[in-house]
Amino acid sequence: MNQIFKKPYIYGIIVIFILYIGLNILFSGFYSTIKLILIYADTVDWFKLGISIILTLGIGLLVSVNAVTTYTKYKERKKCKEGIATAGVGTLGGLVVGICPLCVTGLFPLIFGFLGIGFSFASLPFGGIEIQILVIIILSASLWMLGKNE
Repeated sequence: MNQIFKKPYIYGIIVIFILYIGLNILFSGFYSTIKLILIYADTVDWFKLGISIILTLGIGLLVSVNAVTTYTKYKERKKCKEGIATAGVGTLGGLVVGICPLCVTGLFPLIFGFLGIGFSFASLPFGGIEIQILVIIILSASLWMLGKNE
């Protein structure tokens, strides 16, 4: 596990992290929400928004570390099918939620919108933050599964 934080692999972690966050911003439409956050700053729940952004950055970091760990395991020819599948589910889950589950679309509500079904993570008890925590748990489990065969 320590080898992925050394020179050739740390660049991969950084690139994947930036690409993941960029895709998340693009899919969720957060680039247009930033303007609205600034306009309606008095009505924004800054605590929930801050937690959501921190969790999104954590998900991005876990996705990038999982990807590089999977690559190194594959290079070593170790079997890690469970970890790869779990990492894939976690990555997709992170893209589903988006950056801020309260104020942006996300991939899942966007797909439901095409089917004519209205859905928002804001209708959940904690405004979608529970989905982000679930994704972090899934990605952490994936990282644990990938690392247990060392």
